[in-house]
Amino acid sequence: MSNEYGKLYVVATPIGNLADISFRAVATLKKVDLIAAEDTRHVGLLLQHYGITNKLTSLHQHNEDKAALVLLEKLREGQSIALVSDAGTPLLSDPGMPLVKLVKDAGIDVVPIPGACALIAALSAAGLPVTQFSFFGFLPRTASARKAFFSEQLNCPTTWVFYESSHRILASLQDMATVLPLNRQIVIAREITKLYETIIKMSLEDALALVARDDNMRKGEFVVIVDGAEAVDKSNQLLTDEQEKILRILLTECSIKTAVALAVEITGARKKSLYQAALLIAGDKE
Repeated sequence: MSNEYGKLYVVATPIGNLADISFRAVATLKKVDLIAAEDTRHVGLLLQHYGITNKLTSLHQHNEDKAALVLLEKLREGQSIALVSDAGTPLLSDPGMPLVKLVKDAGIDVVPIPGACALIAALSAAGLPVTQFSFFGFLPRTASARKAFFSEQLNCPTTWVFYESSHRILASLQDMATVLPLNRQIVIAREITKLYETIIKMSLEDALALVARDDNMRKGEFVVIVDGAEAVDKSNQLLTDEQEKILRILLTECSIKTAVALAVEITGARKKSLYQAALLIAGDKE
């Protein structure tokens, strides 16, 4: 790469505790020509804390396609740019992907400056298997879409993780409880690295009860980690995985009788097999 081009630095910033920033990140933020921030006012507090006076520009979900083109030209002119989000590592459920893709496609260097990440911090303290895991960012906003998602993950054998906001955490857990067995182990991590950091591991049933009764457990930013499903002996399985998945989705919205009738039409499976499976699914939730 020619030295005439600048570099894009993807810089991780603290997720709560301002001390959780690397020496390298501070040095990078001080040396670049421009800092592209999700919220310039929010990031400005961090910069002020570390005596960083570099120029800020805004790059957020509503302007990132247009802003990315402008920033690409600045890199081509030889300016160096740091990309930061409000907290943690950029691009993990944060803006920035259009810019990074443009810059990579243009053959310009993208340099990661690693650091804090709510996802990894929560996994490290969860006490659930992390050799393999799936991350889904923020869940859909509607109950029906969330239930469909939980149905898709029902038999996932590995740990899976999502982010949730304070005003939807209770609804998400309620929707999860209509699909997953109530004894499934989950971890709720809230306000990681902040004063009221809380990381709990318990059954879905107990976690739902706790969040419902404790106002504090509905405040802050959340990482929810769900244990993978136990291996199932399918030698005597009544339905295929796809047929069972469809039945479970229908059961989130319909009575057993209606769900079975619809599943017969959709899947072509035997009514008796569908009905027996529906009773088993309903029994798991009791």
